[in-house]
Amino acid sequence: MPAKDPVVFLFDVDNTLIDNDRFSTDLAARLEAELGPEGPARYAAIDTQIRADVGYADYLGALQRLRGKGGDPAYLRLSFFLLDYPFDERRFPGVPETIAHLRSMGRPVILSDGDTVFQPRKIRRAGLWDVFEEDVLIYVHKEDMLDDVRARYPADHYVMVDDKPRILVAMKKLLGDKVTTVFVRQGHYAAAAGKELEETPPDITVGAVAELARMRREDFLCGSRHSGEKPTER
Repeated sequence: MPAKDPVVFLFDVDNTLIDNDRFSTDLAARLEAELGPEGPARYAAIDTQIRADVGYADYLGALQRLRGKGGDPAYLRLSFFLLDYPFDERRFPGVPETIAHLRSMGRPVILSDGDTVFQPRKIRRAGLWDVFEEDVLIYVHKEDMLDDVRARYPADHYVMVDDKPRILVAMKKLLGDKVTTVFVRQGHYAAAAGKELEETPPDITVGAVAELARMRREDFLCGSRHSGEKPTER
């Protein structure tokens, strides 16, 4: 059985550690450049259907369906765009330094949703595979896999860092006082946050992950709620 850590910090990826909204904008622009004005809408319709079917974004699968049985070289260029996208340039400022700081008080772990090809490649291309020392978990629905997460990374306490309100609410309802929820207020999911966070507010709210580098271990464990505007200085 793995050794128990005092604290395990669980980090979402998209719009928490990297600017995935910027990637989506770049993808739409490339789709239009390669396939014409209707390209982004055609891709978006397939993407929406796949998300409904499997529960996560499957960028390569959507491109495959979009191509159909044709052989237009534009789809090869789109494939290269996806596989070679510079996610390291989309990593938010201060992430490596923040993870190094948190490692002094616990174990940082990526906990992400996604497919088994593009999502891990994205994480590696962003430099996060090395930053997190290969402590990476990717599920279809991470909130449904907490037993597996806890078995792989047992801890006295967990900290969930995410931009998606539904994930933070689910984690708090499932783990109660065993988890501290950190709401990262950036990206389109965070911008749409509303009633769910009023009913189950996060324990800590920050504007960016880099703010966590100014917090102490007790800030994550004391149980009080922090606005994140002026985190406790070290």
